[in-house]
Amino acid sequence: MTRQRVRIAIVGINYAPESIGIAPYTTLLASGLAARGHEVQVLTGFPHYPEWARRDGTFRFRSEEVENLVHIGRFGHYVPRRATTSGRVAMETTFGLQVLLARWNEPEVVLVVSPPLLAAGISAVRARLSRPRPAIGVIVHDLYGRGAEETAAVTGRPALAVHAVEAAVLRLADEVVVIHEGFAEILERLGVDRGRIRTVRNWNHVAPPDPAASAAFRAAAGWDPAEVVILHSGNMGAKQGLENVVAAARLASLEGRRVRFVLLGDGNQRVRLEAEGAGVDTLQFLDPVAEDVFPSVLGAADVLLVNERPGVAQMAVPSKLTSYLNSGKPLLAATDAGGFTAAEIAASGAGVRVPADRPDLLLREAVRLGTDGELATRLAEAGRRYCATVLSEHEALDRYEEWILDLARTPRGLGAR
Repeated sequence: MTRQRVRIAIVGINYAPESIGIAPYTTLLASGLAARGHEVQVLTGFPHYPEWARRDGTFRFRSEEVENLVHIGRFGHYVPRRATTSGRVAMETTFGLQVLLARWNEPEVVLVVSPPLLAAGISAVRARLSRPRPAIGVIVHDLYGRGAEETAAVTGRPALAVHAVEAAVLRLADEVVVIHEGFAEILERLGVDRGRIRTVRNWNHVAPPDPAASAAFRAAAGWDPAEVVILHSGNMGAKQGLENVVAAARLASLEGRRVRFVLLGDGNQRVRLEAEGAGVDTLQFLDPVAEDVFPSVLGAADVLLVNERPGVAQMAVPSKLTSYLNSGKPLLAATDAGGFTAAEIAASGAGVRVPADRPDLLLREAVRLGTDGELATRLAEAGRRYCATVLSEHEALDRYEEWILDLARTPRGLGAR
């Protein structure tokens, strides 16, 4: 590809050193584009996810740094103690207003990451009012309207308002990228022209586990070689519905099963889950680990788990899937049959699905996957093949770069409706 150097501004509240969720993809997109010769500025927040607390414990209004050729501007936004609807609105608004008032690098292309939706809208308005007006692209990782419906965070007229705001923000863009083809169908129903939507899959960004390091981690963690370890990593929030895992662990304890359910990470539901699971000897909570240790943790487990709240189906594609698929371990998904996670499990051939609200089936399938070595190997190999052929970082960056170059060449305003 003959490359034209483009000035790019990327606006997204999550960025490294956050290591789960959206942050790794925004970080790798920025550094990947910079490595290809583009001038990249990132406007982001201070690390706060998934803890929902500032990591350094202090408030800073702004900071600037350069890392991997990327100019990074950070803004001190409000961080709610709990991820309530009102708290999210306050956080997104305070971040968006800071972006609105910040100095930009006179970008030719502005890429806005959603979530956060309100901040994305404010950033898109800022871009539209700039002269000369840059091209505007929105990258959609989660669907807010679907999320409001599926988690019942808001209902009735407020839910309709969320759909309306989401549609309005997306119509501000010249083009939109979604991380799953199923998102495109939903955006069309919101009034976004299909010709302005592209699909670029998220990619695997975690190295395959080193067997020796994984064995050392398992021994250090006190996991018995004879027990089946089922690991769920990442955010512990409402949409994960992890009370289902606590119930499965409790059932395993009552039945005397040699299994261990491990919840690795943090989130606004962790304290509640720890209280609910107190005294269950087949359940363990682990704090987040460093990025270089994470592959070893995946390799130390026998089964990797995705758990979603009943009803959560089409609001997001769990980012943990891309890490799991390259781990050499079988996957188990407790999720709705009609959702995007179930579709990914089926397409990859890397795991088994059970209903989202059946802890008994979750336990049964976890034991089966953890004790049937031939089945586990077959599923793990399928996951690695899928990761190599469908979830390639190089291919994703190629597609993003092609999109950005197309945006830069488009006469301003012609793409927006």
